[in-house]
This record gives sequence, structure tokens and C-alpha cells, in this order.
Amino acid sequence: LTVIVGLLIHGGVVYMAMVKLFAKLNPVWFLKKMRPVQLLAFSTSSSNATLPLNIENAEERIGIKSEIASFVLPLGATINMDGTSLYQTVAAVFIAQVFNIDLTFADLLTIILTATLASIGSAGVPGSGMIMLAIVLTSVGIPVEGIALIMGPDRILDMCRTAVNVTGDATVTSIIAKQEGKLVPIE
Repeated sequence: LTVIVGLLIHGGVVYMAMVKLFAKLNPVWFLKKMRPVQLLAFSTSSSNATLPLNIENAEERIGIKSEIASFVLPLGATINMDGTSLYQTVAAVFIAQVFNIDLTFADLLTIILTATLASIGSAGVPGSGMIMLAIVLTSVGIPVEGIALIMGPDRILDMCRTAVNVTGDATVTSIIAKQEGKLVPIE
């Protein structure tokens, strides 16, 4: 529940505030335009599998010029894994609590930094976050065996965080397109 609430806040509040403030788009309109991409991302749990649809959607439904969409979206699909970073941080803290490991403030900062860096290096395919979680756990001495505790709900959470990740890709692409004068919203 913590991960889902965090993803809802990040995708629904942070990203939509960015859409409104920087891309000058109506967030409700933006979310309606993003629905096909989010549904594919949710069902496949893969940013990479969703990329062609995200590019097509950005160009034909949102109004982003091809030169921006075809450069920024693939870059985002590679390095923008903030949903995964959020998940890995929460999972690491949860596993530490299960093993009754007290985390210091420095440990928490290490988890956040390692989760962010590991998520950037994570492949945009289903389940890759679990492999990178081992790096996060090892960085602060949490037993890697704890991953077994979260394997059950991981697939559902993977689906949710992938939908947030592709929304973030499109959000940043819209902002850059607006700044470059390459955004003409399609009604």
C-alpha cells in the first residue's frame, strides 16, 4: 500500500503539477491522452515494450513534434525509473524491518542514493527491479534473502510503477517540447 500511495502521489500530484506549470497543459486532458500508453505499460510491465506506442501517442494524440518525442522518450525509457526507485526504497526499509535491522539516517540516505542509481541502470523489462534490489539491500547490509518476502506482490507493483514511469517520460517530453516550441496540443 505504501508503494501504491507513493506512486499515486508521484504520478498524480508531482507529474501533473509539472504538466500544468511547465508544459502548460491541462492535467486531466494529458491523462486522457496518456491512457492507451499507461494501459499497455500496466499490462506489460515494460517501458521498452511501451516505447513505440508512447512515441506515437506523444506525436499524434498530444502534439509533440517527432524530433523531440523520438529523442526524449527513448532516453526516458532508459533512465527515468523513478517508480522503481520509490519501490526499491520502500522494499528495502520493509525488509530491514522484517529482519529487525535498525537503519540509521546515513543508511536511509544510502538506500535512497543506491535505489536511484540502481533504477537508472535497470532494464525496462518485467522483473529487472528485483535484481537491482539486491544491490540496494547489499549496500546497507540487509540480507538479500529478504527479496523472497516481496516476490508475491512484486508483479502487481511492477505494473503500477511502469505506468508511472511512462507517464513521467511523456511529462518530461511535453515540458521539453513546450520549451522548444515543438508542442501543439491536439484536441
